[in-house]
Amino acid sequence: MLQNYLVKYTEIPSGYMGQLVEWPEVVTEGATLTECRESLTDALQEMIAAYRQLGKEIPVGRFLMEAIAMEV
Repeated sequence: MLQNYLVKYTEIPSGYMGQLVEWPEVVTEGATLTECRESLTDALQEMIAAYRQLGKEIPVGRFLMEAIAMEV
């Protein structure tokens, strides 16, 4: 089953930090937003595999949301 998770991106001195809202333990950093997003995807896959191996319930994701930046 396909799950969508809401991601919160925060700009930090070294680039960006990304964290899943529904699963706050899944958090990563990257020098660029693209690197952060890729790292977060990898971290999510690893966390899902670990939870399955341990027989733990995987948190349900419900959202897919990203900010769109515009100069005003």
